[in-house]
Amino acid sequence: MSFRSSRPTAVALVTLATFIDIVAYSVCVPVLPDLARRFGASPAVIGLLFASFGVTLLVVAIPMGAMSDRVGRKWPLVGGLLALAGATTIFAGADSLPWLFAARMMQGAADGVTWAVGFALVADLYGPEDRGRVMGYVMSGTSVAVVFGPSLGGWLYEAGGIWLPFAVVSVVSLLSAAGFLVIRPPVVERAPSMTSIWSVVRVPPVAVCCALVALTGGTIAMLEPVLPLFFNQRLGFGPAQIGWLFGGAAIASALMPFACGPMTDRWGGRRLTSMGLLAAAAWLPMMAAATNFSTALALMVVQWLLLSFVVTPSLAYMAEVTAFAGGDSYGLGYGLYNAAWAVGILSGPALGGWLFERLGFAPLVAGWSLTVIVVTLLLTGVKSTSPG
Repeated sequence: MSFRSSRPTAVALVTLATFIDIVAYSVCVPVLPDLARRFGASPAVIGLLFASFGVTLLVVAIPMGAMSDRVGRKWPLVGGLLALAGATTIFAGADSLPWLFAARMMQGAADGVTWAVGFALVADLYGPEDRGRVMGYVMSGTSVAVVFGPSLGGWLYEAGGIWLPFAVVSVVSLLSAAGFLVIRPPVVERAPSMTSIWSVVRVPPVAVCCALVALTGGTIAMLEPVLPLFFNQRLGFGPAQIGWLFGGAAIASALMPFACGPMTDRWGGRRLTSMGLLAAAAWLPMMAAATNFSTALALMVVQWLLLSFVVTPSLAYMAEVTAFAGGDSYGLGYGLYNAAWAVGILSGPALGGWLFERLGFAPLVAGWSLTVIVVTLLLTGVKSTSPG
């Protein structure tokens, strides 16, 4: 049984799917190191465990996004959410490192499907004049999940043990899959896309968008492990204080997509993505000026606001360049978007950690800032005949 849904209903389901995906990711982040230590894993193995998420995200996002252009959005979304439910179930019952790796890699694959196909569905439903605003709504939901996930995981862990957080995520994933199973999104009928990956990738505006997304993802992923090390070594902050800093920054940035969406619709995704990334990079060296908790919080809030200013416009930007390059191949476009993001989250922490160990925090963020600014300016100079 199925029914024809309204566009808001379909968008609400995409928001729920991406929300629960981020909750699943953030619920298990605090738990994974503890589980790995129980099984005698070294720090290097724990690092590989975290990185395995990005590997499967990179591998799965493009082909699954392209497949959704041919078969439709429903079944890939249902499959991705079922995979997410399966991954969290495996986490709950894992009794060895191989099972943890299997769960983490399945989770990365589910993430690649959910995000690539979910945003492709939004691009199907809304034209350029509305996409930024609607994608801003979806991103606001995921921003809330960044804050909500660890708190929920901690509370459920205390209430019912290791299995309860994962059981709750599995149930909500199944409910979300059921929602997509019974609806028929109000998409304008179109012939299945036969656009090849290469025909889209080789278009300069698409390559530029992917490069800017990789820069953004790499910058965020670099800061996540390096900032706690800096705060601990330089300012003596403990885990609780560092958690409050990241939570405060995430709460502030959760409101940004509501502002970024309408601005993107008005001025275009390419322009705002480049401007936001330049501003975020220019602010990076300021993070080394933190002297106490208050200044650290203020600096982090500004940094996270600027970084969130990049994400929503970049999502709309990908729809613009994909429409220009390959018609309605939004699944392929957002598969490329997620693959570019995966490149960033795989390379950012490794490079950032290596440079932090050898140079220290202040030289790291100064050099990273200069590099991102130069590369962004070079990319924005690439001729584009696409909208925005």
